[in-house]
Amino acid sequence: MSLGAYCVICCRRIGTSAPRLRSHMPWRNSQNIRNIIRLTGSLILGGSLFLTYEVLALKKSVTLDTQVVEREKMKSYIYVHTVPADKVESHGLAWQARKELHKAVRKMLAASARVLRSPFSDSFSTVDIEDHDCAVWLLLRKSREDTKASRLEAVREMSEAHHWHDYQYRIIAQACDPRTLIGLARSKESDRRFFLPPPPLPSLKEDSSTEEELRRLLASLPQTELDECLQYFTSLALSESSQSLAAQKGGLWCFGGNGLPYAESFGEVPSATVEMFCLEAIVKHSEIPSHCDHIEAGGGLQLLQRLFRLHKDCPTVQRSIMRIIGNMALNERLHPAIVRSGWVSMLADVLKSYHIMEASHAARALANLDRETVCEKYEDGVYVLHPQCRTSQPIKADVLFIHGLMGAAFKTWRQHDSERVLTESAEVDENRYTTCWPKTWLAKDCPALRIISVEYDTSLSDWRARCPMERKSIAFRSNELLSKLRAAGVGDRPVIWISHSMGGLLVKKMLLEASRNPELSTIINNTRGMIFYSVPHHGSRLAEYSVNIRYLLFPSLEVKELSKDSPALKALHDDFVEFAKDKNFQVLNFVETKPTFIGSMIKLHIVPVESADLGIGDLIPVDVNHLDICKPKTKDAFFVSTYSTVHL
Repeated sequence: MSLGAYCVICCRRIGTSAPRLRSHMPWRNSQNIRNIIRLTGSLILGGSLFLTYEVLALKKSVTLDTQVVEREKMKSYIYVHTVPADKVESHGLAWQARKELHKAVRKMLAASARVLRSPFSDSFSTVDIEDHDCAVWLLLRKSREDTKASRLEAVREMSEAHHWHDYQYRIIAQACDPRTLIGLARSKESDRRFFLPPPPLPSLKEDSSTEEELRRLLASLPQTELDECLQYFTSLALSESSQSLAAQKGGLWCFGGNGLPYAESFGEVPSATVEMFCLEAIVKHSEIPSHCDHIEAGGGLQLLQRLFRLHKDCPTVQRSIMRIIGNMALNERLHPAIVRSGWVSMLADVLKSYHIMEASHAARALANLDRETVCEKYEDGVYVLHPQCRTSQPIKADVLFIHGLMGAAFKTWRQHDSERVLTESAEVDENRYTTCWPKTWLAKDCPALRIISVEYDTSLSDWRARCPMERKSIAFRSNELLSKLRAAGVGDRPVIWISHSMGGLLVKKMLLEASRNPELSTIINNTRGMIFYSVPHHGSRLAEYSVNIRYLLFPSLEVKELSKDSPALKALHDDFVEFAKDKNFQVLNFVETKPTFIGSMIKLHIVPVESADLGIGDLIPVDVNHLDICKPKTKDAFFVSTYSTVHL
């Protein structure tokens, strides 16, 4: 506009500063020159005004209304001022010209944004935003870069941000991609506001219940690739009523343990029994990759989420549900569905729980979802106790804990029960009491270790077996565990094996099997040593006694294999001793000296000193019983510091 006005003034001055000259050329006539100047000036002036108006209108239409954001900080939406369609001019020539001009200016702004590497190039066409919000959008842009190191750094910086406004956390929650969301969930210090609440669940039918929906989901799953135990659990859950199940199995079923008394559970939550059996069957189905697709297609993720909320006070149910989610997360094609259903935010909450068992189940599921920093896959029964979050600490070695008969991945390695304090105190000071000393004490003293605990099903008697058709020998279980541990990356770095009771026999069998398989040679080459807690190398007296008709009327296969005269046990011992001497493994043996109560009346010395003597390494007698040999009374007890005797 100013340029046009200046041209008009100059032309007028030229026209009045000199006398008129006659010319024979028509186009040199002063009147013609004056007309040309007037026309040109008008065009320039009008065009400048039009362009200025249109640019200002365009900027106003796409500029972020920061005042609205300030007023709505507690909400999770970003408001952009727009012009309603009915207020736009009619579709004439001016409208078409304006439309084309808008396109050109948008392209210009987008190009400038790319040149300046502005974080607003994707979602906004303006940089009219407050300075304190720039860091948020820069981190979002950085979290989507092609360089992995930049993405990891962006997630780390987000997780360390504790001074932002509430709406800034909500911006990240809405705008980040699944990869960033999972990274924040696995970051130890990330703020809870990074995670949006799960989407609303679909309503149940009027004549339906969660129990019926669960049974309907189970009935829709394929009946192919099923072993005998999976068929057993599926048919049991589908065919029996709540009352008959409670009467048959003695109440609410607990995974990895005995059933609660019938009188305790049947009168309170009879439907929970059927739900637990359905969950047990779905856990088995989720171990089959093709069945996971059917679980997701049948609305299983939403149904499990409903059940998870419904049984918020039942850790057994919640752990079973997280087992299913962790198994489904082994299939990367299901990751988008798991994220969309809101499970990441729920798992992030559980990961920060003081309850080690629940937190470890959540950590396994999130690790299987995190393909950015985790190459390994943790199958069902393999739990990482440390580190459970993303860390910059380099991992130098793996320590594996293998429990024994009737043990578990967590309860076997708890502190001695006599020293137990109130739960409230335990949450405040883990040095006083811990439900899993490898997770708390060992990880704190040796942060450069990856600590893994393994869980598998065992029973003393076929009467109490979870699956009556299941007959798994030590050889079968060792091959099964060996495959899972290799998938978890065991063998890629130095390994120390720590086992209790029958778990030691599994360790010996796994190492012998690995030595015969060239593909598993890394496990042998990286094994540095092992610690055995009351391992019956030469058999146990447990198999020789019919202590209680409830437990040992029909001894399980595991118990039978512990007989002193078992040929398989003797062959395992002889082969391993020869193999261990050849590899020069460092071995440390502990053995109980007190008898253990079996049932309510019988005391039995389960593993005598002569049976716990491997013939390699030191043998240390301890004045405890078989169950307490691996449960320290205090943090400074002898076996908590035994890891220092095995040099990496």
